[in-house]
Amino acid sequence: MSRESIAHFLKKPFVLFTIILLLKGYLAWAVTFGDWLPWKVLITELPFIWLLFCLIEWFSSKRKLMNYTIVNLILTGVFFAVIMYFKYYGVIVTYHALAQVGQVTEVKSSVFSLMDPYYLLVFADIILLFVLLFKSRRVKSWRISIKQKNRKSIVSVVFMLCLVICLFNILPNRASMNEIKKAQQMGILNYEAYTILSLKKEPLVPLKDITQASIDKLKGITVPETPKYFGNAKGKNLIIVQLESFQNFLINLKIDGKEITPNMNKLANENLYFSNFNQQVGQGNTSDAEFVVNTSFYIPPDGAATQKYVDKKLPSLPRLMEENGYNTLTLHTNDVHFWNREELYTSLGFQHYYDQSFFGTDDMVFFGSSDEVLYAKSTDKLKEMEQEGKPFYAQIISMSAHHPFTIPANKYKMDLPERYQGTFVGDYIRAQNYADYAFGQLIDELKQKGLWDNSLIVIYGDHMGLPIYSLDHDDKKLMEEIYGHDYSYTDMLNIPLIITGSGIPHEQIREEVGAQSDIMPTVANLLGVSMKNHIHFGQDLLNQTYNLIPERYYLPTGSFLNDNAMFMSGSGYKDGTQYPLSGKSSIGHGTTEEEYNRSLKLLNLSDSYVNQQPKK
Repeated sequence: MSRESIAHFLKKPFVLFTIILLLKGYLAWAVTFGDWLPWKVLITELPFIWLLFCLIEWFSSKRKLMNYTIVNLILTGVFFAVIMYFKYYGVIVTYHALAQVGQVTEVKSSVFSLMDPYYLLVFADIILLFVLLFKSRRVKSWRISIKQKNRKSIVSVVFMLCLVICLFNILPNRASMNEIKKAQQMGILNYEAYTILSLKKEPLVPLKDITQASIDKLKGITVPETPKYFGNAKGKNLIIVQLESFQNFLINLKIDGKEITPNMNKLANENLYFSNFNQQVGQGNTSDAEFVVNTSFYIPPDGAATQKYVDKKLPSLPRLMEENGYNTLTLHTNDVHFWNREELYTSLGFQHYYDQSFFGTDDMVFFGSSDEVLYAKSTDKLKEMEQEGKPFYAQIISMSAHHPFTIPANKYKMDLPERYQGTFVGDYIRAQNYADYAFGQLIDELKQKGLWDNSLIVIYGDHMGLPIYSLDHDDKKLMEEIYGHDYSYTDMLNIPLIITGSGIPHEQIREEVGAQSDIMPTVANLLGVSMKNHIHFGQDLLNQTYNLIPERYYLPTGSFLNDNAMFMSGSGYKDGTQYPLSGKSSIGHGTTEEEYNRSLKLLNLSDSYVNQQPKK
């Protein structure tokens, strides 16, 4: 074939845009599946691309180049979104994430921090084409020369062949539980189309069939008639502090002999500390943690709780405490409309909320006043609330140690060792060191105002700060130094839970496996508040040793933890993977397929129960 004929062949938009989109598909596969130059791109992504191109060849003539460019732009956007989303969440983005678009401008620093410069090259051809269309006569003449239609019979054959291949990629893989494997088996573009067109939904279990006894049976627990520690903190205030991105490895961590979180360390070492505690959040991250902790329900199967559930009047910890004579409030320095929190708080039944309009914009860190401002003004409000003569339940949401952890220099409270300088892990360590400094001020304020001794105080991390998928080689090396082994999925999910107050068992490191849905039943027991009339999917950690914890979003559907190990689903149970719990070297007795099936039923029960709650 001559050089001229090759050039003529490559000038065909069908061929040119095929090459361009295949290269972008290879990049998306490399980032999400760790697979460079995989042959599967040719049999998964290519047929979908050609389906769209055949439609252009069928119906376009005058605007053929424009339509190819539009399809190129849309598919490029899909590949780019898949790459960026995977870098943070470790999952394949779907159209459900469109509901998050309004949040992106608020967290643009987090988005930019995930972006390797070469990712932007996926848009280079689009920009170049637009420039050449206005500047180059040869490109203008090329645009005119490609207007003729190809033979419809050939286009029809290619279209039908591609459609059959796409269906062959999609249909046999629909039952796969692991969304990443499903996307790899179907192809990224086929998977995105499947999620849009799929009408399959898990049937709702009737409300009459959802009982606490059925939930406890699925969880494999028996609730004692006279639980230990019931009412030990009866009548006390309840203060729950949610720490931004605070992972468990920070507790008692020293780097070159320097404590990173001395205030949290002191609390953990002198009070009730659960070291095998885990996050259960999803797309909504911090707001999902607020939802799970205040309801003891699981997050929705897609989207954030603040997008899916806030039209409901939800049974909740604030309502339970109000029924028992408590004032209830929540405090957060960001705008209450961020993540739709105003609707979340009314759904949960908080009597009062305090947001940026209360805390102001002084001493800003990221998108709200600093934790120092949060704690100072919050304790003033709590003291004022106490003077009403009723106990209160207050949830305080910290925020200064937020991704990407690049806090202002005037907030530095430590000097990083040279090997940590300029790294993501180093920024995280320094941000959490500042957060701990501010948290120490909260402790002092509560003690000075006479609130400490009259309160049950619960502290936990809202979600991970260091996703495995976001770490580069240097970051992974630093995490290996910290842990003494490769940073794992179970390390990533592991957050601390600390409970303090008079009447609470002190100086105990509890190794029971727990998660955020367990906080509500645990504190209800300590406060002497009955949960017999409140459906809940967590359990009282002080009265159980076994736990079955379904996980969603940051792990594939079907993943769960028990008291031995973490299970990550494959297409189902049999091809799944088991991992030791954080801090453990083996999986012990591991997990069972029966537990896998029970965890799926628990998720369905939670979805069914929440979706059938009355509108607010």
